[in-house]
Amino acid sequence: MFSIMSSQCFRSAAIRLDTEDSAVYMFRVPHPIPYQGSKRRLAPIILGCVPERIECLIEPFAGSAAVTLAAAARGLARRFVIGESLKPLASLWEMILRQPERLANEYESIWRDQAGNTKEHYFQIREEFNRGHDPGRLLYLLARCVKASVRFNSKGEFNQSPDNRRKGTHPDTMRFHILSAAKLLSGKCEVWSGDYAYLLNRATYGDLVYMDPPYQGVSDGRDSRYFEQLDIARFVRELEALNERNINYLISLDGKCGSRTYGRELPGHLQLTRLLVEVGRSSQSTLTGRSERTVESLYLSSAIAKRLQINPAYIHVKPPQKQLAMEF
Repeated sequence: MFSIMSSQCFRSAAIRLDTEDSAVYMFRVPHPIPYQGSKRRLAPIILGCVPERIECLIEPFAGSAAVTLAAAARGLARRFVIGESLKPLASLWEMILRQPERLANEYESIWRDQAGNTKEHYFQIREEFNRGHDPGRLLYLLARCVKASVRFNSKGEFNQSPDNRRKGTHPDTMRFHILSAAKLLSGKCEVWSGDYAYLLNRATYGDLVYMDPPYQGVSDGRDSRYFEQLDIARFVRELEALNERNINYLISLDGKCGSRTYGRELPGHLQLTRLLVEVGRSSQSTLTGRSERTVESLYLSSAIAKRLQINPAYIHVKPPQKQLAMEF
């Protein structure tokens, strides 16, 4: 799957994707929900840390559920659980799985109604969503807002502006992604809306938990790109409980952009292996006219590191640059 190259300093290593197996890692999966920070491009690296088939993949901070979709495309798990604290987003996933045709039709209707009046139409749909939390309207807002960058005000209302350079995902393309995702996860996926700890407590030895929680560096203060902030002390306690039960888990959390480092490393007593994953050019810095590279942290639980025979280390890895098409 991948090879490990040792280094003499810091007991570190580097993970190199085998070029002969690139087709396994570089695939295109359905991606119906546009979401800034989605792990779509990084999914091959994240799933490269899963050495064998698992019983259930649990994503307590799912968002666009990019890792769940990629894992389903590769047949890595028998069951999947999508967890999301933002109830309208969880409802959107329920609609993708249970009523994909209806959702595709609703999105197309909203999208086509914007003709000749795109900006005013967007604000109207945003106001309607904030009143009724309709999942179809949320999907349109995600497809049309600036850089798919979700923002909420202090009242919990969606308040991101429209991207005036584009109209959002074309209905035909969106329909393909919705129906393909429904087909991929049909009959084997559960959606949960609520506190992430509930899903962590449900995990058993044969499962894998993948966590992409709100990042410490961008979820505090007045920056409201996340619906909920992360209580890092509580999060560490939950990880300690997972370790006690020998649960396999992976965590995407913080990193750096350019010369700026975000968040603190997770504490050493958790015995995690930290991969430094090069993401590429920061979309957030692009919005402000800068050109900076983003590197994110991917933590491996000791249970996974032992199975992969990796000692606690710093590992630097780059994602594949291309994606291959996959038919459904």
